[in-house]
Amino acid sequence: MKTIHIVIIILVVVVVGVVISTISDSSTYVSFSQAAEKPTKEFHVIGTLSPGRELIYDAENNPNEFIFYMLDQDSVERKIIYHNAKPQDFERSEQVVIIGSMLNDSVFEAKSLLLKCPSKYNDQEQPETFKEQSFGSTD
Repeated sequence: MKTIHIVIIILVVVVVGVVISTISDSSTYVSFSQAAEKPTKEFHVIGTLSPGRELIYDAENNPNEFIFYMLDQDSVERKIIYHNAKPQDFERSEQVVIIGSMLNDSVFEAKSLLLKCPSKYNDQEQPETFKEQSFGSTD
């Protein structure tokens, strides 16, 4: 066997290993019900803030604990515990993506948050050239 063949085989094995490890480590988007089925696995859950529910954050006593309630896309509500500071303008977010795992059937522990805030522009104020273009999601 030539040296080039050995190098190509080693390269293919490395690429296959990287692809397999990336696929197995990536988390997926699920609902709270699906996340509760595998509490040890990390998931992404998309939802909105529960209307009328209190946001609990006390920067003086515990600046690294923020608690809120969220509805997933199936309208299932869960308590979310985020061990970090409350993001600025959190209340104004249109959509929230939490990344973490279920502690039990009613509590989700978020390791990180992604917020989709409302646009500061509306269709009436946008120039004509921007109304027809699509720029994709900022999720």
